[in-house]
Amino acid sequence: MSAETFAHVSNLVVPTATVIYALAMMSHALEWALGRAVVVKDAEAKQDVLVATGAEAVTAGAASTGTVSTGPASTGPASTGPASAEVAEPAGPGTERMEAASRIGLTLTYLAFVLHLAGVVTRGLAAGRVPWGNMYEFSITASLAVAAVYLIFVQRYKLQWLGLGVTLVVAAVLGLATLALYTPAGPLVPALHSYWLVIHVSAAAISGGAFTIGGLVSVLYLVKARAERRVLAGGTMSASLRRLPSAEAMDGTAYKVLAFAFPLWTFGVLVAGPIWAEYAWGRYWGWDPKEVWSLVTWVVYAAYLHARATAGWRGRNAATIAIVGWFVFIFNFVGVNLLVSGMHSYAGV
Repeated sequence: MSAETFAHVSNLVVPTATVIYALAMMSHALEWALGRAVVVKDAEAKQDVLVATGAEAVTAGAASTGTVSTGPASTGPASTGPASAEVAEPAGPGTERMEAASRIGLTLTYLAFVLHLAGVVTRGLAAGRVPWGNMYEFSITASLAVAAVYLIFVQRYKLQWLGLGVTLVVAAVLGLATLALYTPAGPLVPALHSYWLVIHVSAAAISGGAFTIGGLVSVLYLVKARAERRVLAGGTMSASLRRLPSAEAMDGTAYKVLAFAFPLWTFGVLVAGPIWAEYAWGRYWGWDPKEVWSLVTWVVYAAYLHARATAGWRGRNAATIAIVGWFVFIFNFVGVNLLVSGMHSYAGV
């Protein structure tokens, strides 16, 4: 196949993947909408929270051992981690429809991911190089990393309850890339011809995907923790929130994801990046806006891990830092690339 054919295939399958991600997002949105219509009785929901709290007290520290199963209790075998505090979902037509919408959304996400991967690979074949030489290519590659990290963690920790947030982010990034950032495939500028660029961008993309997953989990942690407090005060909890793991388990899941991402970001940005910069521009560090904001991102996540390890920050405080770090990363990815002039600027996309 010629380069033109590969480019045509890529230009076809990337928008197709975007549409399928959007369909998956709508399926997950329906899942949540159906869950809001099924409200658990006060006494039943309160008992669930009390059981979860008691189980987490017994299994303190288990959230960081990798034994957490964060999916619905009906989707896998029993676990000895905090997710064992979860309870069976209330039976009924509403929850059955929720489960069906969840399965459809996840199936569509797998299909979209395969097409997305094909689009990135054929883009690289069309250009004759790694597919991240401009903002369009980095956007489709970084969003692929987000989807890949999510699907891996679905298999490992049953994170399908995160499907709405992930498909929303990926569909939005791909849509923006397709409609506003598209650039025809072409050769790299000489400064980018280095295998250190491949290492640097690969590590940044994978860790960025994990930062996104950790940020979304932290957002849902705040939602679930608030719902648990409301139940203990005599309120109700919708079935969609009840299907989520306990707040404590979600806090542990976010910590594991970010603990995985941080050393990868450290290597990609503070080791491989400066080595490539020395090759391309003759200096290891030049306080370029992208370098500065990458360092700011590193500092925020270092503060997150340090606060958990030394000050014992968990729960709301830790989740707040994780969300701040995610927004800093998003600004570094979008704002600095498109709005700020510098060596890493893609203002011309």
